[in-house]
Amino acid sequence: MIDFFSNLNPCIQALIATVFTWFITMLGACIVFLFKNINKNIMDAMLGFAAGIMIAASFWSLLEPAISMAGNLSWLIVSIGFISGGILLFIGDKIYDTKYKKNNDKIKRCMMLIFSITLHNIPEGLAVGVAFGSLAYNLDGATLTSAIMLAIGIGLQNFPEGTAVSVPLRREGFSRKKAFFYGQLSGIVEPISGIIGALLVLRVRTLLPILLSFAAGAMIYVVVEELIPESQTNKKKDLMALFTLIGFAIMMIMDVALK
Repeated sequence: MIDFFSNLNPCIQALIATVFTWFITMLGACIVFLFKNINKNIMDAMLGFAAGIMIAASFWSLLEPAISMAGNLSWLIVSIGFISGGILLFIGDKIYDTKYKKNNDKIKRCMMLIFSITLHNIPEGLAVGVAFGSLAYNLDGATLTSAIMLAIGIGLQNFPEGTAVSVPLRREGFSRKKAFFYGQLSGIVEPISGIIGALLVLRVRTLLPILLSFAAGAMIYVVVEELIPESQTNKKKDLMALFTLIGFAIMMIMDVALK
């Protein structure tokens, strides 16, 4: 099986690897089917949990690798990308408010969440694509094992990310099927961006620091603007804060242990 996989075209390898990461996102989104009626306490706890996941992923999955790849001006490149990601969502938020006059905050909140997680998955797919695409160019440190481990690591991280989308959507009144659909949809960009990364591996490598930090900025904006404030509407604010810490710790462990 390994021999067969190793003999495939790098683009096909990247496609298979990123379909795997998308599948894990789907499994995470399936969590909404395990609950019949989710009360406010559970949903607020999951919002706090999702916030912790996104904060940890923003650093260990996005900012840390962006800094290591950006070179001598990493502080400038990453800062520009990070702030740009937040500004994009800020502008989108203002445009939405102007157009709809806040008559449908639920849809706005849901779309921001979906967009931020999807944005986060694009550079992850690119990273997997670059890892497999680089095998064709014999780049330093490029091995099939390291590419496979990267795909496995990102796939495992995608499980809580699928949950981070589907559960808040369920809280906002979406049906289980719709919450699941949008949850898994956030991961479909990974196979697409994975193929692009494999095809354009040399050029994409120079863009990855910007893409990674851009996604991190977008995620942090959503966490600060939407997820944490919403979870803190619960009477048990201290308990909700603990779930944020738990989500952060779990994602941190997964990111660090799987490197």
